[in-house]
Amino acid sequence: MPSPLRAVLDTNVLLAARLSSHPASPTVEILDRWRRREFLVLYSLDTLAEYAEKLLAHGIPPSEVQAFIRLLALHGEVVPVVFFHFRHYPVDSDDVMFLLCAMNGRATHLVSYDQHLLSLRPYYAGQLTICEPVEFLTECRKANSGSP
Repeated sequence: MPSPLRAVLDTNVLLAARLSSHPASPTVEILDRWRRREFLVLYSLDTLAEYAEKLLAHGIPPSEVQAFIRLLALHGEVVPVVFFHFRHYPVDSDDVMFLLCAMNGRATHLVSYDQHLLSLRPYYAGQLTICEPVEFLTECRKANSGSP
């Protein structure tokens, strides 16, 4: 049975995975679990453009960025974003696209290292889990282990 987890990954999670020198890093494991389809990654056209821009800006070769974007298009779910009124808006306007994607895509999780996004947890409790990668990884492992 497929996992019910639907996640939006902040760009910093992708960068951490790509730039990690340790194969057992939580962000590397998150992307490995996604490739094994243990959860669904949601993305919007805005987050997709942000991923490409930031990965390229951090020196990731264009061919690797293109391969990742293709993989995301194949195995992720594109979320059409419509106007949305938030309970509480992010301090950083760059974070709005990730919250829009999560809310419009009925995400279970928004995964980030960004303190501005993480500070929104109390405003979305019960509707969306905003968490750091290690917290998401723990839930992903539980959801895919068959145990409660």
